[in-house]
Amino acid sequence: MSENMPKPNETAVSAWTSIMRARERLLGAIESDLKAADLPPLGWYDVLWELVRSEDGRLRPYEIEERTLLAQYNLSRLLDRLEREGLVRREVFARDGRGRWVVITDAGRKLRERMWAVYGKSIETHIGCKLAESEAKTISGLLDRFL
Repeated sequence: MSENMPKPNETAVSAWTSIMRARERLLGAIESDLKAADLPPLGWYDVLWELVRSEDGRLRPYEIEERTLLAQYNLSRLLDRLEREGLVRREVFARDGRGRWVVITDAGRKLRERMWAVYGKSIETHIGCKLAESEAKTISGLLDRFL
């Protein structure tokens, strides 16, 4: 490593460490809550939510990848699982016979709603009740700088 490379100050390193620790603990708590309710992992929710939010309840796989934190190889396997469970279906993209739409089904919408009941409560339990509204806005605003 070159001596001319910028080095983070201790405060920046501490902020990074706190962000990563909080992320891991919060995700773990939320995943545990979903599992305790006999629901699938958070990644399923993320895909179903993006489909619900999209026009006509459908997206191309690359669009789902762009909107979630899932890598392409993980997304392909997850979409296969969601399709096997009847939560999504794939349709041919009319302008390109090789491309596919991923379309949410009624079963997918219902599962997303069931998951949200637990996920939303989990967000409130592990985050919302520990922050004043002004603190939540401050944290959100600060983290938005990195997006």
